[in-house]
Amino acid sequence: MVPRYSRPEMTAIWSADNRYRIWFAIEVFAAEAMGRTGAIPAKDAAKIRAAYDADVLGEIDIAAIDAIEAVTKHDVIAFLTWAGSKMGPEARYLHQGMTSSDVLDTALAVQLKQSADLLLADLDALLAVLKRRALEHKNTPTIGRSHGIHAEPTSFGLKLAQAYAEFDRARVRLAAARDDIATCAISGAVGTFANVSPEIEAHVAAELGLTPEPISTQIIPRDRHAMFFATLGVIASSIERLATEIRHLQRTEVLEVEEYFSPGQKGSSAMPHKRNPVLSENLTGLARIVRSAVTPALENVALWHERDISHSSVERFIGPDVTITLDFALARLTGLIDKLLIYPERMRKNLDRMGGLVHSQRVMLALTQAGLSREDAYASVQRHAMKVWESDGKQSLLDLLRADSEITAHIRPADLAMLFDLDHHLSAVDTIFTRVFGPGA
Repeated sequence: MVPRYSRPEMTAIWSADNRYRIWFAIEVFAAEAMGRTGAIPAKDAAKIRAAYDADVLGEIDIAAIDAIEAVTKHDVIAFLTWAGSKMGPEARYLHQGMTSSDVLDTALAVQLKQSADLLLADLDALLAVLKRRALEHKNTPTIGRSHGIHAEPTSFGLKLAQAYAEFDRARVRLAAARDDIATCAISGAVGTFANVSPEIEAHVAAELGLTPEPISTQIIPRDRHAMFFATLGVIASSIERLATEIRHLQRTEVLEVEEYFSPGQKGSSAMPHKRNPVLSENLTGLARIVRSAVTPALENVALWHERDISHSSVERFIGPDVTITLDFALARLTGLIDKLLIYPERMRKNLDRMGGLVHSQRVMLALTQAGLSREDAYASVQRHAMKVWESDGKQSLLDLLRADSEITAHIRPADLAMLFDLDHHLSAVDTIFTRVFGPGA
C-alpha cells in the first residue's frame, strides 16, 4: 500500500485494528452460539458477549500482540492470548473447536465485502459523472477512429455513453463477486464440523452479514477469491481503456479534450508550456498494478488437499494493495471526467480536415443502389479518395466526385451533396442513448 495512492476509508478496512476487531467479533459470535447449543456454559457465553458489547478490548495494542507473536510464531494465538488477558476466566471458551482458518478466512471475507461496498459506491459516482457528461455532449460531432485513423463521424456523447455501459457492466460483475466472496466458514479442522456444529457457523454468518460456505475444507475455496480479483482486474482494464482514449485525444495534433489544468500547476520542470495528461497516464499505471494480482489469485486456487498456506502471503499483499489502488483509481477517474475540458470546435476542425473522406461509405452505398456493383462502386470512390488523402485534405472529395462524369451519370451533383450530411451519422444517437440510459435520455 502506497500512501500517495490511498484513500483513508479503504485503507482503514485493511488496518490491523479493523482486522483484530473482526477476529474478536467472530470469536464472540461463535461463543455466543455455543452457549445457546450447550457446547459451552451459557453464563460464560453471556460474559463473553457482554465483554464484546462493552468494548473490553479498548484500544488494540498492536505492539503487545506482535511481541506475543514473536514468541508463538502464530498470529491468531498471539491475538487470542492478548484478548484473553483483557477478560476473565471465560476467555478459555474462545476458539472452542475452531481452527485458525475459520477466523482468518471469515475475516478476509468481511474485509473483501467491505472493500466491495466502497468500490461499488465508487462506480456509482463514476457512472453519474459519465452520464452527465454524455448527455451534455450527446450530439457533439467528432470523428470516430479505427486503427487510429479517421473512420466515420460519431458523437463525443456516444464515446462517453460507451464508457458508461462498460462500467455499468463492471458494477453488475462486482456486485456478483461481492456476494460470491461474502461467505463464512466456521467448520473446524479439515471442514468436517467434528468439534464445532454447523449451527455455530450459521450464527456467525448471520451476525456478520455473510453466507455459510456450503462445503469448506479447512479453508474457504479460493475460486471465490480468484473471481473477485479477476473482476477487479477487468474493472482496471476498463479504467485504462478510457484513460488511453483521453491520452490520445489530448495529443497536441488532436487536442479534442484535455485534462483540467489547475492554477499554479506545472507540466514540466524544464518546459513551461507543457500541459500533460498526467492523470490518465497515472491511471494506466495503476490499472497494471490491479491486474497484476489476477494471476496470483488464480494460482491460489490449487492448494494441497484440505489446505496449505501458500495462498496466505499472496493475499496479505493483494487484498489491501489491489482494493486500495482500485478505490483510488476510480475516484481519480471520476474527478478527471468531471472536470474534463472538451473542445467541440477542435473536434469539428479535425472532422473536416480530410476533405470529406469520412463520407466515402455513403457515396459507395449510393452508387450500388444506383446500379453499380460493389466492387466498381468501391473502386470509383477510392480512386478519388486517394487523391484527397495524398493532398492531405486540401482537395475536396465532393468536388472530385462532382467532376467525374461516371459518378454523376449515376448520382446527380445535388444528390451527391446530400450524401455529405453530417447529421445522417448521428441519426441513431437517441436510440443508442435509450438503450444505455433508458427512456428519456
